[in-house]
Amino acid sequence: MSFFKNEGVRYFQFQNFPDSIVHAVFTRQGGISPAPWDSLNVGGSVGDALPNVRENRIRAFTALKRDPESIFDLWQVHGTRAVLASEPREPNSHEDKGDIIFTDDPKITLFMRFADCTPLLFSDKTLGIVGIAHAGWQGTVLGVATAAIKAMQEKYDSKPENIQAAIGPSIGVDHYEVGENVIEQVRANFGQDAESLLPKFGERRHFDMLAANRIQLEKTGVEQIEAANLCTACHLDDWYSHRAEKGKTGRFGTMIALK
Repeated sequence: MSFFKNEGVRYFQFQNFPDSIVHAVFTRQGGISPAPWDSLNVGGSVGDALPNVRENRIRAFTALKRDPESIFDLWQVHGTRAVLASEPREPNSHEDKGDIIFTDDPKITLFMRFADCTPLLFSDKTLGIVGIAHAGWQGTVLGVATAAIKAMQEKYDSKPENIQAAIGPSIGVDHYEVGENVIEQVRANFGQDAESLLPKFGERRHFDMLAANRIQLEKTGVEQIEAANLCTACHLDDWYSHRAEKGKTGRFGTMIALK
């Protein structure tokens, strides 16, 4: 994994994806938004001025040499619904709802927004497919990683052994204290793995979302998994963190596309 900078925009890339795709997890650096969204905020529903958000998205796409009009994104709802993108989203059209997107069309750039939730990226180079998923705690306990692999199998006939997955920066277990509602759902959905995902820090339980998503991917048969192992709350110079910044923050973007 490595950081890069282009046109003032700083972004992170995984090492193991094939050269046939372009991808990035954009940091918060290189945009025009003022505090508390400083500076490359790409979230349009957090209070930042929409002209700033549009300019920041253009800068992100330009840094990776992608046409901003190639974007396909979703209204993220913390679920497991998958959408197959067959053409870019029409400018100014309402976003479809879901938390997983796949495409096999190089003219489309998949894009999602994050601030503590876990970005999951996917590639099947044998079939020419890329995807991205949004895994907050709700999506994680509902099995969004499992649902993403199932969608690849059902819609494209992907084989788990040919799928490469990557787990992006998200809030680390040391910063993610959770209450009884989350604890109960983790225990209900992860069975014997639950206790390892709910370590105690003092008297409080925390939730390890990175490990939870890795477990789900491994149980589907995916073997090629690369994790950023970067905590958004620990590195506020690079990442937005909803929890660490008490909700007054922006969203960083994640993209993936076929070349």
